[in-house]
Amino acid sequence: MIQTRRRFLTTLSLAGAAGFVCAPRSLAAEGPPETTTVRFVKNPVICMAPQYAAEGLLRAEGFTEIGYIETTTAGAVAEAIASGKADFTLSFAVNHIMAIDAGAPITILAGVHVGCYELFAKEGIRSITELKGKSVGLRTASPALLTLMAVNVGLDPVKEIRWVTDPAVNPLDLFAEGKIDAFLGFPPEPQELRARHAGPVILSTAVDRPWSQYFCCMLGANREYAQKHPVATKRVLRAILKAAEFCATDPAGVARRLVDGGFTPRYDYALQTVSEISYDRWRDYEAEDTIRFYALRLREAGMIRLSPQKIIADSTNWRFLDEVKRELKT
Repeated sequence: MIQTRRRFLTTLSLAGAAGFVCAPRSLAAEGPPETTTVRFVKNPVICMAPQYAAEGLLRAEGFTEIGYIETTTAGAVAEAIASGKADFTLSFAVNHIMAIDAGAPITILAGVHVGCYELFAKEGIRSITELKGKSVGLRTASPALLTLMAVNVGLDPVKEIRWVTDPAVNPLDLFAEGKIDAFLGFPPEPQELRARHAGPVILSTAVDRPWSQYFCCMLGANREYAQKHPVATKRVLRAILKAAEFCATDPAGVARRLVDGGFTPRYDYALQTVSEISYDRWRDYEAEDTIRFYALRLREAGMIRLSPQKIIADSTNWRFLDEVKRELKT
């Protein structure tokens, strides 16, 4: 995507006004990035706003070629990073973990925001336990999360839930029309369902425990890129975390940036998403706790082979995060 000069200057000036552009002395002290090229995954998922709003910040960090690789599914996101087609992406922690377990060379660098999944249900269904024998749809949400939610309350997700995931039948429309019992949504799906008055939310990972106590989307990097380009990797992380702060302080500006940049078509859905998600928790939550929490539950459910300790030891690197936290501490 090519950004116009006006849009770039607007993004950069807003970021600078918020105090997010790093001081030249700090940049000079760590040396120039080993590469000035960086590529991200692009898909219609609005909660990934920080990596879409970070372009001006990335240019301030020394990147001159910023690209976006189109994807549509969680599997395609993981493949793009694993193959080196893309260098970084925000993705649900569970998706990163499952890709790593399958052999993908991904290094998880940081948690960025908390909670964006919402489970909608028909009137009269008040909890996950009441989904026993019911039909539940998904379109872009992680099936693994619904599985973990079911197991967490003692349901057998294979035998006791009727899954509706075929994109050909559009599970979101089926739920909105009252033809299935529940739907697990991921932005902008919850925004669309609320606009259609489709049903109440019975679980939100933004507020309901234990899910709200851990990161949702985490920044993952292609392992080779992070190893070969440590300065560039740190600069990307710093830009993404500053952009997350930007999301928290100026959601309207970020929502406009997402629409103007062609990342999502609906300003109202983008504004609602960015306004509601907790983009300011990256300083407070422990990224390693999130990996441990989800990896343990995935392993207990028989969904991965690797232990949490193995994943943390081999496929995470918190050094860059620790350094950026110290630099941006207020």
